[in-house]
Amino acid sequence: MGKTSEIGGLISAIAASFSFSQLNFVSYADGPFSFSPFSSSNPSPSPQSSSPSSSVQSQPSTLPQSTEAGNSEPAPRAPRNDHPRTTSAGFDPEALERGAKALSGITSSSHAKKVFETIKTQEATRQAELAEKAAEFKALQAQAETERQRVVYDEQRKLAQHQAQTKSQMARYEDELARKRMQAENEYQRARNQELVKLQEESSIRQEQARRATEEQIQAQQRQTEREKAEIERETIRVRAIAEAEGRAHEAKLAEDVNRRILKDRANAEMEKWVAAINTTFEHIGGGLRAVLTDQNKLVVVVGGVTALAAGIYTTREGARVIWSYVDRLLGQPSLIRESSRGKYPWSRVFTRTLSTLSSSANKGSTSKNGNGFGDVILHPSLQKRIEQLANATANTKSHQAPFRNMLFYGPPGTGKTMAARELAKKSGLDYALMTGGDVAPLGSQAVTKIHQLFDWSKKSRRGLLLFIDEADAFLCERNKTYMSEAQRSALNALLFRTGDQSKDIVLALATNRPGDLDSAVSDRIDEVLEFPLPQTGERFKLLKLYLDKYIALAGSRKSGGWLQNLFKRQPRKIEIKGLTDDILMEAAEKTEGFSGREIAKLMAGVQAAVYGSPNCVLDPTLFREVVDYKVAEHQQRSKLASKSNEKNH
Repeated sequence: MGKTSEIGGLISAIAASFSFSQLNFVSYADGPFSFSPFSSSNPSPSPQSSSPSSSVQSQPSTLPQSTEAGNSEPAPRAPRNDHPRTTSAGFDPEALERGAKALSGITSSSHAKKVFETIKTQEATRQAELAEKAAEFKALQAQAETERQRVVYDEQRKLAQHQAQTKSQMARYEDELARKRMQAENEYQRARNQELVKLQEESSIRQEQARRATEEQIQAQQRQTEREKAEIERETIRVRAIAEAEGRAHEAKLAEDVNRRILKDRANAEMEKWVAAINTTFEHIGGGLRAVLTDQNKLVVVVGGVTALAAGIYTTREGARVIWSYVDRLLGQPSLIRESSRGKYPWSRVFTRTLSTLSSSANKGSTSKNGNGFGDVILHPSLQKRIEQLANATANTKSHQAPFRNMLFYGPPGTGKTMAARELAKKSGLDYALMTGGDVAPLGSQAVTKIHQLFDWSKKSRRGLLLFIDEADAFLCERNKTYMSEAQRSALNALLFRTGDQSKDIVLALATNRPGDLDSAVSDRIDEVLEFPLPQTGERFKLLKLYLDKYIALAGSRKSGGWLQNLFKRQPRKIEIKGLTDDILMEAAEKTEGFSGREIAKLMAGVQAAVYGSPNCVLDPTLFREVVDYKVAEHQQRSKLASKSNEKNH
């Protein structure tokens, strides 16, 4: 009975070993390493393993535990059992049954012991293999631990490097933050310093302004004190003068009473003497009248003498008038002449030359002062050069007894045509005479006679004469004009007759604003044509300086005259010029675009009037600019009105 139980236990052990070997084979596929749970070669038999059925029944409960031990994941869902001989976990008990049959056959065999020995030997060999595998696993585990430690060391080294790098970056970042903070503090400090400097400058400016205001206030108070002091002194002087005057008046009154009595006595004596003389005279006159009235012969003689005296006075006066008109017609200046360098009569030439000599010396001084060879005439440089050439040519023509050349000056009004003609005559050494064409038309039928008298008078000049006809288009216009009278045509024909040939005595200079209106025959007699344009900026600047000296700077200077005239003439006020520089004059010259020389002269005359209208008689830039702006606006308005009138005429 005991032998049978031992054999049954062995069989159960073999069956369990076989079953666990299969289970271990299954568990090898679940993980990298699987070892048998039986480390001992002689397992102690369990009371429950006495029968194969108990061993088989306990097997399904062992498989899930090994699976849970090898894999931490939850057990998968049990597969469907399509074979009734297998369990739900997929275990087939047929092999176990075959093993059990084999064990029963071995047990009944005579070589059972050898079989069991062989099995034991195999089990021992297997256990040794398992031990080697365990040692090999431990070596692998040690190698894995070493590798893990190496990895940990590398990770720690990398971590240390990363921490060092992080610390370095943190240090750089903190350094950058500190540098930026210091830079921001420096910028703030700099801005603060600049603000402090600005505040200090503003404070200095305010202090300087306060100081200046205080000084101005002190100076104003001083001026006020000086004015009050001067007022007090004037009042004291006035009171003293009044007192002295009253004293002198009192003394004079006392003396006057005495003188009055003396004079009264003298007057009474003189009156008595004159009354006696008058009475005596009237007594003699009365006696004479009584003698004449009583004597008829004496009465006739007296009446005849008075009548002869009246007739002689009337005859003498009328005869002197007739003789003077004859002398004036023969020797005097024609009535058409407005201005001439020759005297009205031949004996007045001495005085004329003396005055011309004085004026020429004065003009030399003004010429040297203005830097212009034409005195008060400011022209364009090219035009001035042309006139100088004509003056030299005219002087040489006179010296060589060659015929003179006639000239035509045209251009806008006020551009210096008349002044240029006068200076041309002076430069060439000729006498000059100025007339205007508007004086010919009112003469009517006498115009022809006056024209001939004018040319006869002009030929009497020994030096030669420049006859300047201003506004020549007034009577030298086209002869086919309907509004031209017969007298004007006759006057034009007379002038054409007298200028038909080149003259060695007369230089004819015509001036007009409209050269196209002149008669073609008059234009044919012109040898030189000069255009006088409006002054440009440079010429306007020179004109402003010229008339500034003439109307402003020299306005208060006393002119030469008799001492008696200067004694009773009121002394003009001297104009004070403050801050009027060449830049301001150049600005005014640029503003006065389109102004003629005459308009610039009127502008400076307006400046003089504005200065005389001011209380302190001072010319400053503000007043000068105001007058210039007003005159510029007036010129523009006049130009608009002229353009509108021209449009209406067209």
